[in-house]
Amino acid sequence: MFQSLRCPAGALLLALLVFLLSFPMSAYSEPREIDWLELMPAEDLALLENMPDVVHEGDGPPLLPDEIMTGRVVPEMADIEGRIPGFVVPLKTTKDMRILEFFLVPYYGACIHVPPPPPNQIIHIKYKRGFKLDALYDPVWVKGTLVIDRTETAVGTSSYSMVAKAVEPYEE
Repeated sequence: MFQSLRCPAGALLLALLVFLLSFPMSAYSEPREIDWLELMPAEDLALLENMPDVVHEGDGPPLLPDEIMTGRVVPEMADIEGRIPGFVVPLKTTKDMRILEFFLVPYYGACIHVPPPPPNQIIHIKYKRGFKLDALYDPVWVKGTLVIDRTETAVGTSSYSMVAKAVEPYEE
C-alpha cells in the first residue's frame, strides 16, 4: 500500500536541501557589521585624508572644515540591516536613567567635549525598551535598520537614524 510513497534517500536529501535553502541566510548568521567609514561619501573621505593640521587658537574647540559638515550620505546605505559599534550621547532618558534616545558616535566624547563629528558620522537612535549604561565611555553595539534621515538637535546633527532592535555592551 505505501510502496507508491517510497522515496530514494538521495531525493529526500535533495528535497531537504531545497527546503533549507529557501530560508534567507541572514536567519542563520550574525547581522552585517557596518563600518563608520561606509557612511561617508568618497568626497568626504578625501577631505579627511587631505585635511591640514588643525590649529587650536582661542578658547573654543578646533573645528572641522565647513565642507565636511554638509551631512552628505551614501545612498547605498539606506535600509541596511546590521549592527554598528559606537559611543552613546544621551538625548532622552527616563527618571531611572534608562536611555531611550541617543546619538551614536564613532569615538568617545564626540558632541560633548569636542566639536561634533560630521553629520554622516552621527546616527540618531531610538530604543523603546531603553537601556542603562554604567559610563559614557563604555562602547555599545546597536542592531537595527539604518535609514537616511536628518535629525538636528542642540547637541549635534545626524544624517542617519535607526530604531534599535537591541543595544548591547561592546565585545569584539
